[in-house]
Amino acid sequence: MSETMKPRILLIGTGDTKADELLFMSDRIARAGGEPVMMDISVLGDPPYRPQHDKHAVAAAAQTTTAAVAASGDENSAMSLMARGATNLARELTERNEIDAVIAIGGTMGTDLALDVALVLPLGMPKLIVSTVAFSHLIPPERIAADLMMILWAGGLYGLNGTCTSVLSQACGAIVGAARNAVRPKQDRPVVAITSLGKSCLNYMVELKPQLERRGYEVVIFHTTGMGGRAMESIAAQGGFAAVLDLSLQEVANQLTGSVVNSGADRLENAGKAGIPQIVAPGAIDMIDFPAWLSTPKELADRPFHAHNRLLASATSSPDDRRRIARAIAAKLAQARAPVAFVLPAGGIQQWDREGEALHDPEGLAAFVSEMRTAIASPVELHELKEHINSPVFVERVLQIFDRWVAAGIVPAGQATAAA
Repeated sequence: MSETMKPRILLIGTGDTKADELLFMSDRIARAGGEPVMMDISVLGDPPYRPQHDKHAVAAAAQTTTAAVAASGDENSAMSLMARGATNLARELTERNEIDAVIAIGGTMGTDLALDVALVLPLGMPKLIVSTVAFSHLIPPERIAADLMMILWAGGLYGLNGTCTSVLSQACGAIVGAARNAVRPKQDRPVVAITSLGKSCLNYMVELKPQLERRGYEVVIFHTTGMGGRAMESIAAQGGFAAVLDLSLQEVANQLTGSVVNSGADRLENAGKAGIPQIVAPGAIDMIDFPAWLSTPKELADRPFHAHNRLLASATSSPDDRRRIARAIAAKLAQARAPVAFVLPAGGIQQWDREGEALHDPEGLAAFVSEMRTAIASPVELHELKEHINSPVFVERVLQIFDRWVAAGIVPAGQATAAA
């Protein structure tokens, strides 16, 4: 967007209960150089202003009426219908190039609706939610868009005050600034996703990234500590990758064993559903994460333990849990609508499982490898290596599979660059 243009900011909220806040935000957006475009998602009342997109337009976008919404049963069913309408309307406005960014305000009800809206908007369109439950575990990972911004609506339960206007003014300035400065993905080269952890745990991306870039691909690496995998899944669901190298599946193991450090129940599923080819490996599936500032969970108290920092710690899962994780991985991959290759490094799956390291557990590794051999079934390709996942042999095998798929037309060929 040209810096001389006014970015059009879609402002979403319940105008019947939050008129003061929404009018304040509209004014701050205008003062920051933006053009507010208001969408009212009220159900029962009417706002004391005329929004560009009123509640009747929102209901109509859900193929219903406000009267039907109000009579639908309860506040949950009513807001679910309004969420459907707001989502459809926001998508239409985006497709018609009538908005440049979205900001929404709400408690749990407004946040619930706004999360749906954010998920359907394209990557690179600024989206910000001002919420009384921002950063809360009430919000499941799968509801969070890849590039969603959130700010806690401190002091925002009822009416304006100095605390909440400070937050609202920051949010309005942030969304206008983001709309002016956002750089949308260029999409001039096919994009390949890689999942990994930090180099001290998994280091294959150090070699894979330049190798794939030399082949003409843009490489995007996702940190699999919960939200990183969620971002990858969100983009994959929209068909945003030419191929996915999902080589770190710790979030799958975390979700299956009840850890809060997970990416949702659909982790390792969206690329396959979208028909994106996948090369998969079990990087770090033996580590179960938990907050380092809490006591070690009782079920992990006698397991090998490693603290990464003051936020995150890990303990190894039991052999039985690893067999269960192996079966779950195989079941997810069996649903894929595009080719899948599973690379199984029998020599180890993360740096700290080596002999002499804190998470060395040969019995658990053997249980996983044995179960994986049995669980993977055609048409998923199984490539077993005797080496460790951090060995050059692992990188070579991943690249061999990738190059074979490019030659076969399964993965689109990379785009040559001037530097190449």
